[in-house]
Amino acid sequence: MRHLIRAEIRRLLATRVWSGLLLAAALVGGGLMGAMAVVGPEHFDPPMPGLDTETGIRSVLGILGYTAFVPAAVGALAVTSEYRHRTAAVTFLFVPRRWQVLAAKLVTYGGAGLAYGLILAGTAAAALFTVAAVRGVPLGLPAGVVLTLLARIGLAMLVYLLIGVGVGALLRNQVAALCVVVGYLYMGEPLLMLIPGVNALYPLLPGGATASLTGSTYLADAVSQELGSTAVQLLPPAAGALLLTVYALAASLIAVVLPMRRDVT
Repeated sequence: MRHLIRAEIRRLLATRVWSGLLLAAALVGGGLMGAMAVVGPEHFDPPMPGLDTETGIRSVLGILGYTAFVPAAVGALAVTSEYRHRTAAVTFLFVPRRWQVLAAKLVTYGGAGLAYGLILAGTAAAALFTVAAVRGVPLGLPAGVVLTLLARIGLAMLVYLLIGVGVGALLRNQVAALCVVVGYLYMGEPLLMLIPGVNALYPLLPGGATASLTGSTYLADAVSQELGSTAVQLLPPAAGALLLTVYALAASLIAVVLPMRRDVT
């Protein structure tokens, strides 16, 4: 099993996906967080509470959760590329026990997702603390709490990469998988929140579970205010983490079970 994992790691490192993934993590984490901290959430349109408040910090950190379509797209791209370039068929010929190959892929992609999350959280923390110090703005939460919230977001990115892997294994068509992953995470969930009644399900969706990790209710509150409905109550952080774990396990199961019986040619 170890040699299969090493082979998958070498395969990943031999492509541009790996370098692109790390670059995206730094740009999304450090770049986005740095830009928001420089501008100041109080100058957003519409304005948000400043970084010197707890609500402002949680809201700004929560915005990072809405970039989860990036690792999800990478996961879908990595899996569908196997079918597009027909490398999966060659791999399965050398290793007839498909579950071993698929398990090795999951371990490798999981490691890539973890690396993405760590870089995202690390660069975001560096940008936030640096800009806050330069501007002389005291953060609304202790540094330890901020780092904990960022670590939760980083681990959530691992889940989303595995979700992308599951969608890619389910659809196999690269364009379709990318459209589903990016379309749902970037536009689908926000649109669902605008539907009265349906928005009550938001806490149980991946985006709602991610928002619970930082306690960021800014988007949910804005939608509720626009609809004139009762504010949506997010899950407790522990329940949100458990729900994301369930999503990751379901995606991993799809990624392993479906290719076991399918023709890969």
